[in-house]
Amino acid sequence: MAIVVIGGHSRNVGKTSVVAGLIAALPSYKWTAFKITQFGHGKCSLDGAPCHCATDDHTWAISEEKNRLGTSDSSRFLAAGARQSYWVRTEQGRLAEAMGAIRRRLAQAENAILESNSILRFVRPDLYITVLDPATGDFKTSAREFLDQADAVVLQEARSPRWQGISLKPVARVPMFYIRPPEYVTGELVAFIESRLMKKPLCA
Repeated sequence: MAIVVIGGHSRNVGKTSVVAGLIAALPSYKWTAFKITQFGHGKCSLDGAPCHCATDDHTWAISEEKNRLGTSDSSRFLAAGARQSYWVRTEQGRLAEAMGAIRRRLAQAENAILESNSILRFVRPDLYITVLDPATGDFKTSAREFLDQADAVVLQEARSPRWQGISLKPVARVPMFYIRPPEYVTGELVAFIESRLMKKPLCA
């Protein structure tokens, strides 16, 4: 089984579009896709809505997406061709509590693609690709923590970075794929991923 993790330095930098694009471009992998969201204080892990609950059953939740026509990120994964799609929600910093359930679903997958940075604390993927948008100033702590583990960078073209105090030296020697939205996945990126995963046999 191949495991690919797609991360990024902030919200709305194209992570979901990269995941969906790769699912569509590599249908032979029969992907199981995971969208992992960690909510902050005042958000419920059951559905992401505002709440003030603090009970143990609200620290994490996983739901399987069934709607291929919806607008959610997990629906986009199904629409792109994923065999299964899951939305994982946890309280901030409590992803570890959901890992047992995630691993059970990974064990049943033919190949898996996960949208998350923090999952790297618990899973060693075959490929980790980070998506960076210099026009977005925010840079998550988790993205900084795992930047030097990236096997490739998907970089949105921009004139000058808005982020402060961030060096790309940790990824200076890895392949960098430049994109211009709405195109988030290039032929070069797909070929790179195929070349890195070709040594892993596809499930029948």
